[in-house]
Amino acid sequence: MTAQPPEPSPHPAPSGELRASHDDREAVVEQLRDAAAEGRIDLDELGSRLEQALKSKTHAELAVLTADLPRLNSSESLPPLVLKGGMYGASRGPGRWEVPGHVIARGGVGGVKVDFTRVECRLREVAVEAYGETSGVAIVIPDGWAVDTSGMDPGVGGLTDETTPDRLPGTPLIRLTGSCGAGGVVIRHPNRRERRKLYSNPTQG
Repeated sequence: MTAQPPEPSPHPAPSGELRASHDDREAVVEQLRDAAAEGRIDLDELGSRLEQALKSKTHAELAVLTADLPRLNSSESLPPLVLKGGMYGASRGPGRWEVPGHVIARGGVGGVKVDFTRVECRLREVAVEAYGETSGVAIVIPDGWAVDTSGMDPGVGGLTDETTPDRLPGTPLIRLTGSCGAGGVVIRHPNRRERRKLYSNPTQG
């Protein structure tokens, strides 16, 4: 007789009892290392907590390890950033701005530009929905950031990906989805003019 798989419980487990993933553990490890670098915990305690983090099976077990540390990043709780090109276009950056976990860019008639080059982002991933529509969307990311474009519909305007695949540790992955429409979507690193401006005034807000 073939064993039947257990039926799902009608009552979902509390969030703290949910099984932790490898990425969940790695996020806690990074937070603990940052806390040690800031002098919030000493090296002996860091070693003990890291060992526990790597052995943790649930979110509750991980939460205990960082409960007395300040929350490093509130970006995950931010509402989505929505940019609409409209008649005159829209842009965000290149100054410093707080990056949410979800960005929606609609090119409209005027086009949209999203520039991440001066931001500080602790998120592991940023979901960017881009819709080229009539005038297109341009996305600029720093060197060392990487992008996954597998969720994009090239549409009529097509997708232009000029980024390099070399992702530096600790940098976010831009997960790009949406449709290129008639205007197209371009994602790239800074061009020569942008680099000159970046290097000439690296602290621009």
